[in-house]
Amino acid sequence: MCIRDRNNPLSLKNFSREKLEMPNDEKKLLLHSCCAPCAGEIMEAVKASDIKTTVFFYNPNIHPQEEYEIRKDENKRFCEKLGFKFIDADYDKDNWFERIKGLENEPERGKRCTQCFDMRFERSALYAHENGFNVYATTLGISRWKNMEQINNSGKRAAERYANIHYWDFNWRKKGGSSRMIEISKREEFYQQEYCGCVYSLRDTNKWRQQNNKDRIIRGIKFYN
Repeated sequence: MCIRDRNNPLSLKNFSREKLEMPNDEKKLLLHSCCAPCAGEIMEAVKASDIKTTVFFYNPNIHPQEEYEIRKDENKRFCEKLGFKFIDADYDKDNWFERIKGLENEPERGKRCTQCFDMRFERSALYAHENGFNVYATTLGISRWKNMEQINNSGKRAAERYANIHYWDFNWRKKGGSSRMIEISKREEFYQQEYCGCVYSLRDTNKWRQQNNKDRIIRGIKFYN
């Protein structure tokens, strides 16, 4: 451990977790997860607070399927380590492409991403409604690459479809959450994806790399260490 981490009260080794209080004093959570690196810090936080958590992996945006399977398996591996139930939802990519039609050239954080969040959260809220969960949340907002307001707006819209469902918009980035996310990813040697997930983010990331004289992404080989 470097000196900076040793002296940082928010680092994984030094941080004293506060007990989290869920909305309406609920004790059970459905956690939509996008990937293991984003989920790690959040999963450890809810476990430390004795929140009974089920991880819901619904991400039909991820392209190609081989990439989807790697990300899913990494998330499942960490669930098994922590003793969390893992729900492997549909990889209904055809529905995703239909939902995104006409938005293929939208920029990152634009309308395409909103539609993508809406689709994933609508399915999450439906699962929560049908399976006895009153609260659901997502791991997506911990990443500083994402627009938290955009994510939370989608989460709330999906919850509004059901009288009994509440979207928990906790700010997982605060108090060093984003930094501990990286620490846990390194400790667990999670797969390190180099693009958000969809075919269009892969396209645009590679385009940026070429324009900046960087190598194109080679999937499936990079892990945190």
